[in-house]
Amino acid sequence: MAGRAVAAGAVVSGLLVLAIVLGSRMLRDFDSALLPYAVATVFLAFGVTYRYIVWISSPGARRLFRQGWRSFFSVANFRRAPTAVPRMIATYLGFQKFLGARSRARWIAHQLVFWGCVLAALITFPLTWGWFTFTSSTGSGPGYEMRIWGLKVVGFDALSAIGWVMFHGLDLAAVLVIAGASYFLWRRTRERGAIAGQRFAYDLVPLIALIVIAVTGLLLTFSSLFLEGGGYEFLAVLHMAVVVLTLVYIPFGKFFHIVQRPAAVGMQLVKYTARQDAEVLSCRRCGEPVDTAPTLETVRGSLRDLELDFGDWPEYCPRCKRVLRGTAYLTDVKKGFQ
Repeated sequence: MAGRAVAAGAVVSGLLVLAIVLGSRMLRDFDSALLPYAVATVFLAFGVTYRYIVWISSPGARRLFRQGWRSFFSVANFRRAPTAVPRMIATYLGFQKFLGARSRARWIAHQLVFWGCVLAALITFPLTWGWFTFTSSTGSGPGYEMRIWGLKVVGFDALSAIGWVMFHGLDLAAVLVIAGASYFLWRRTRERGAIAGQRFAYDLVPLIALIVIAVTGLLLTFSSLFLEGGGYEFLAVLHMAVVVLTLVYIPFGKFFHIVQRPAAVGMQLVKYTARQDAEVLSCRRCGEPVDTAPTLETVRGSLRDLELDFGDWPEYCPRCKRVLRGTAYLTDVKKGFQ
């Protein structure tokens, strides 16, 4: 499996390099100053592909992955619920409403980080690859044109509100990220529940990296506007180093959930479409609704693939599972120490 993952990663990385060359019109629009960022994205493509292939090779993930795509392309599901896919993408992937049920503050902070990172990626990646450029016929503005793959998309005045947003999109993204990441960093230093289970490299380093990237990005703008470029070179090198290391870190740390989350949309779709026809089964102990028969059979199949014999365990609700586990501990484990 590792060999297959390496081969897939190499193919995807090669395709990205080819896309960079072609999209930048044979490197005519490629900015050599951004080469470290471009190289980091190639490593990112390799790492994400490698980790993804390894992830879905496990029995449980592979089963859910296949069922998710089967449900996504199902004509019958589309006929029963034609709006299900866009609604799942908007609510589960875009606005992550499931986080709102845990904490409104965490949901807001997550939205700030999410949309800040999305905005930054939509601007940075195409610029890094030379896919779109900003050019001026006069050489110094204020009239500019945004070109994608060499084709003019829109013209704008750099001194207008639209022009300001065009040239300060990354600054706006940085403000969003700082606000959201700062909340999570504060929470992880204040709340006992978060402190108890956190790991420095896994939980704190990603937040620190996001804040450093955002702050140094804002300082670059501040240096250009108010310090006449003072300290710009140092800030540029520091910003680039942190961005490159973060991009390389994404496939192998906490940020990998960004790649995993879209796959979870497929499983949510499976559950939603099953509920349109199948009856929701009740907990064997308390009678509360658990899930549909197809969903429970998926869980049983994954347990069989992992050679874990839990019998009728999937047919109990989460609360009753905890009660049964506690009862088993009291009767079978603790009595041995009496």
